[in-house]
Amino acid sequence: MEAAPPTPVTTRGRRVRRRAPVVPRAEGSATVFVVLRRMRAPLITLIVIFFVSVLGLSLIPGLDAEGRPVRLSLFDAFYVMSYTATTIGFGEIPYAFSYGQRMWVTGTIYLTVVGWAYAIGSLLALLQDRAFRQALALRHVSRKVTRLREPFLLISGYGQAGETLGTSLDALGRRFTVVDISENRIDALEIASHRADVPGVVGDARDPHVLGVAGLGHPYCEGVLAVTGDDEANLAVTMAAALLRPELPVVARTTSATVAERMCGFGSPTIINPFDRFGDHLRLALRTPASYQLMTWLESGPGAEVPPRGSAPAPGRWVVCGYGRFGRHFAADLRAEGLRVTTVDPSPEEEPTVVGDAADPDVIRRTDLASAVGLVAGTDNDTTNLSLIAEARRINRGLFVAARQNQPADAALFAAMEVDALLVPTEVVAHDAYARLSTPLLWRFLRELPGQSDAWSASVVERLLDACGSHLEALWKVRLTAQDAPALYPRLAAGRFRLTDLLRDPADRDQTLLAVPLLALRRGEAHLAPDGDMVLEPDDELLFAGRAAVHREVEATMFIEGVADYLVTGQRVPSSWIWRKLSRSAPAPEATAAS
Repeated sequence: MEAAPPTPVTTRGRRVRRRAPVVPRAEGSATVFVVLRRMRAPLITLIVIFFVSVLGLSLIPGLDAEGRPVRLSLFDAFYVMSYTATTIGFGEIPYAFSYGQRMWVTGTIYLTVVGWAYAIGSLLALLQDRAFRQALALRHVSRKVTRLREPFLLISGYGQAGETLGTSLDALGRRFTVVDISENRIDALEIASHRADVPGVVGDARDPHVLGVAGLGHPYCEGVLAVTGDDEANLAVTMAAALLRPELPVVARTTSATVAERMCGFGSPTIINPFDRFGDHLRLALRTPASYQLMTWLESGPGAEVPPRGSAPAPGRWVVCGYGRFGRHFAADLRAEGLRVTTVDPSPEEEPTVVGDAADPDVIRRTDLASAVGLVAGTDNDTTNLSLIAEARRINRGLFVAARQNQPADAALFAAMEVDALLVPTEVVAHDAYARLSTPLLWRFLRELPGQSDAWSASVVERLLDACGSHLEALWKVRLTAQDAPALYPRLAAGRFRLTDLLRDPADRDQTLLAVPLLALRRGEAHLAPDGDMVLEPDDELLFAGRAAVHREVEATMFIEGVADYLVTGQRVPSSWIWRKLSRSAPAPEATAAS
């Protein structure tokens, strides 16, 4: 049953519009309706055969034990036909049948065989019916989503971006559900090796009822990600989430400024434009290569290998091939850096510098690549981009090359070309969304990172390499509140605990835990890579990078009584309140002096 439209109610003279609940369609009823529609004729056929068989058997006379004519009652005829039609067979009751009754039963046996064959064939066809299978799958997914009892995210679109994002979220232990219009992608989701079961719905994300089945109206849904390859579909998901669950954060993907503006008309969604983001990243790579290396590494998530640090090209002229939506974005970013840009595009309507096909060697020669410092192979054809890179490297081996990869299958080819900066739109969307959703502190760090110097970023990278090795370990946050750090909170209130104390080993205070503090958030103000002398205060939030074992050690300091005192003073204090009373432990002189 469809949800009723919202009705206005009056409260103290004001008209308040009730928000319509997100009600998915009745999947169970849909399954029943499909069964009844497909099996209607076979069921009617069986019922008619059974009715005629029972009626005929009750009208044909037989003989009792004394040879007198007798007819079976309707109940006896129904009983006989029941075990006859189901091929069980008990015998002739209550008396031996006459020849007329036996001929009738013989005929009904073959008739019911035909009826059952027709019904079974129809049932097998029903099991292969796409609508029936979709109805069953929808009901199954709806039940799994309804049973979720922990926070989860709703991902609309399970292409390369959605799959990459789902893998990263699963590594963090975050639950999520998926909506995708492709049945093959949902089938791939079913066999993926995720830590927890991931409900996947096959359907059009533009349908609010499909979103409802995937959990949009679920009380544990904590966010929506619209990352399909269709801008209109992402806009529809953004609209549905804003109208039906306005309190939920929404992250949406689009490459169109018009669609982005329309999205902003519905709440405050976080919009990711991969072209804009790549332009921002490349501008960072040109100014501060170490900062670009650090940003790329952190955005890739736990387990990612440290990317190589490039070197920025000398100031000069750039050639941008492909002056469509991506090319215009990128050329504007380069001009914002004060660089000269030569653009190439076959369409004169785009007003490129050189009109022609970028795959044509004569057109490339007109761009004078020999005197350029950088090339952007940004067409929407991977073969063209690869041939551009090869031709450019032949003409000028010192070029800084940025390229756009459109198809996931071509990843190995672009890797073999060893381009300096590679745009894979789906990966940019996945990494950006991961940074925003894994923890808000990571996104805050990445926002503040471009304002730091290259030497500062290089030092942070070195510290991360010391703590994590060449592969990024876990990113975790610490909230120094009375609930999240009960054992540490009293010392924080007294202003007697430093960041370096928090990173001491609870078993041996002379040993320092291998973790890198990336950010400290205090009353909305961000402090990047704070030093160990920073005095921690109540309600501070900290972002760390390090191994999971280090995280557990820090949690021990936050929750176990007496550990904080030991880390500051060196005196071990019994953790049990009763034991402290029995031992009558007194504070050490250095602890008194510290207070």
